[in-house]
Amino acid sequence: MGSNTTTEVLTRNAILKQFKKKTPMQEIMIRFVRNRMAVVGIIIFAVILFCAIFADFICDYDTMVVKLNVAERLQGPSAAHWLGTDKSGRDVFARVIHGARTSLWIGFVATALSLLIGGILGAIAGFFGKWIDELIMRVMDVMLCLPEMLLAMAIVAAMGANVVNMILAIGISRVPRFARIVRSSVLTVRGMEYVEAARAIGARNGTIIARHVLLNCLGPIIVQVTLIFASAILAISSLSFLGLGIQPPAPEWGNMLSEARENMRDFPHLVLAPGMAIFLSIFSLNLLGDGLRDALDPKLKQ
Repeated sequence: MGSNTTTEVLTRNAILKQFKKKTPMQEIMIRFVRNRMAVVGIIIFAVILFCAIFADFICDYDTMVVKLNVAERLQGPSAAHWLGTDKSGRDVFARVIHGARTSLWIGFVATALSLLIGGILGAIAGFFGKWIDELIMRVMDVMLCLPEMLLAMAIVAAMGANVVNMILAIGISRVPRFARIVRSSVLTVRGMEYVEAARAIGARNGTIIARHVLLNCLGPIIVQVTLIFASAILAISSLSFLGLGIQPPAPEWGNMLSEARENMRDFPHLVLAPGMAIFLSIFSLNLLGDGLRDALDPKLKQ
């Protein structure tokens, strides 16, 4: 009798453990939350994103961002102007907040464009292989011969300095990175049993790639998205600093740095504010990317 009772208890405990077993998504979230630096990164980025979304409610665009006010030009930080004013009397804090909206929006669209084009090319190259793989990868190698920033500058200089051309330039210059990471991920899963099973039941190649191959390659792709998003923000600021991006008086961190060069020695806050905004955005995205990489790596499962 005692033996049967013990067996029933062990069986019941085994069943309860099975039901209490965490899902893969829960395990990923637990590993991510345990990474303190990743949590710091997502908090910083969440604050920047919040400011970008609600910029109009925080600071009025017409009166504080673009309106000239010569009587209040080049003031230091104060209760009225938390980060001081620039040479045109515009509030630096308001311009940094609205500049976040510009940088994040353009960076997001450019990253999405490069992910779409690079993802499709990488998936086709990795799935079909042979001459298609060779052709696509050699084109990507040619693009990689040029530094991303130089390629983006060349595209903007040739097409003209505006928002659309800047998005195209930044997006196209980062296509090879996505193409290579997606191709390598596809190569690791295209021979799996579930892909062969999908072929056996007559699924089309496009369906297999979209529903079975790419969905199982999301880990490295998501990590790459955060890193390329960070590099896109830096590229936006660099192009605007060189006069090839967002043009004044529209606020953008890069053109704010460019305008502040004349007075940076006497008024360092003009440089520190947009510079810290760029630094914190890229820093937080890099922390987020590192945290996601560690959380999504199956080798780290305990």
